[in-house]
Amino acid sequence: MVFSSTLFLFYFLPLFLLVYHVVPKLLKNWVIFFFSILFYTWGAPVFVFILLGTSFMDFLFVREIHRSTEARKRKVLLILSLTVNLGLLAYFKYSNFFIGNANALLESFGLREITWTKVIMPIGISFFTFESITYTVDVYRGKHAPLSNMKDYLLYLLAFPKLIAGPIVRFQEIADEVIERKENIDEKLIGFYRFSIGLAKKVLIANVMAEQAKIIFESDFHQLSASTAWIGILAYTMQIYFDFSGYSDMAIGLGKIMGFHFPENFNSPYSSKSITEFWRRWHMTLGNFMRDYLYIPLGGNRVSSKSRLYFNLALVFILSGFWHGASWNFVVWGAFHGTFLILDRIFLVKLLNRLGSVISIAITFFIVMLGWVIFHIEDDMGQVWLYFDRLFDFSFDTHFRTLQNFWPLFVVAAFFSFLPALSIGKKMQDFVYNRNSYSLTTNGMFLLVTVSLFLLSASAVTSSGFNPFIYFRF
Repeated sequence: MVFSSTLFLFYFLPLFLLVYHVVPKLLKNWVIFFFSILFYTWGAPVFVFILLGTSFMDFLFVREIHRSTEARKRKVLLILSLTVNLGLLAYFKYSNFFIGNANALLESFGLREITWTKVIMPIGISFFTFESITYTVDVYRGKHAPLSNMKDYLLYLLAFPKLIAGPIVRFQEIADEVIERKENIDEKLIGFYRFSIGLAKKVLIANVMAEQAKIIFESDFHQLSASTAWIGILAYTMQIYFDFSGYSDMAIGLGKIMGFHFPENFNSPYSSKSITEFWRRWHMTLGNFMRDYLYIPLGGNRVSSKSRLYFNLALVFILSGFWHGASWNFVVWGAFHGTFLILDRIFLVKLLNRLGSVISIAITFFIVMLGWVIFHIEDDMGQVWLYFDRLFDFSFDTHFRTLQNFWPLFVVAAFFSFLPALSIGKKMQDFVYNRNSYSLTTNGMFLLVTVSLFLLSASAVTSSGFNPFIYFRF
């Protein structure tokens, strides 16, 4: 069940909102918990028991970590909790990858392959695992006391707005709101505005970009002209941003309706002036997680040599790439971005700063697009290199026809992607996304615009069967 579906928009969400706002305050967490279990069970009825079982183990481990004053015992319990969580992720997400590569190696030596039944990956396992880790580590570090009962812990982990696609919400960020939160009409309205904007980004823009990208990326790459290949990667570049940021907007909006304040996940990343800045703006909750729970424990910037600093950066981004999927292209994509982060440290940021904002944004956007080629084409690096070859063979195809509404929506997507690079665009973005209340007149304006967007999006959802979601599988 995804947010941009008929089932969610017309059945699940209205029923949830009705029940949530009718019951007394004491029962609101129970309502969220029940509907979250229903939300997850709808798509993965078997796996919900695995998540509940591992969550129960984690809850007990972390409670003992908090109670214990013995350093060695606390460390052992920390290791046990991390082993359970990372072991769960490794088995369900990466076992097929490792067995497949092992069998390929055995086959090359003429040896017998390992017999293996492919494992099906639970929905949202990566986000669930990372949030479980933040709970354990935040309590271990003394950032916050653990939750007192299992129901509240499961609510933190399984709250349906963020369950299958984030943002990654660290325990300390909403621990107090799980127990006691304030709700008001201003934030509920802002939550609706944010949800409707996110839905429009996903349905009205990302789905059209996705349909265009699908046509090109599912064709024979040998037959592609350079112009067609560039249209394909331009479409995918806008698809992945408006798809994922739209879903994050919807999650943040739903959270506000319930009184939760989930962290922002995107900040106009395509207006970045370097790859370093891009990663401060793209999937920010993943970047913050990798920084605080991996990069800093490795030594971060405070290391004895530049070679160790570059190693830390490379390792973190290779693992970040591998987090996205069990395929070599994700590893290469992580290494690609890690390489540019290292180059930024050596000379590239200084060079880009001298070239000025417009040129540095254009160069950074170009690098990001090349990275999306690697990211998008899974399981066959040969196809990746072939697509790069098509991009730069300088051939043109005047007969290729794009979808009728592709170019108008691409212009809209590009406009909103780069507008925040201007001061007026930044002010407009802050006005829409970073306000806690509005005047009566402004609320009326926002309500008119967002209701229109919601109705247009709902109409698009009901009239089309094409509704992909890129980050659903992560």
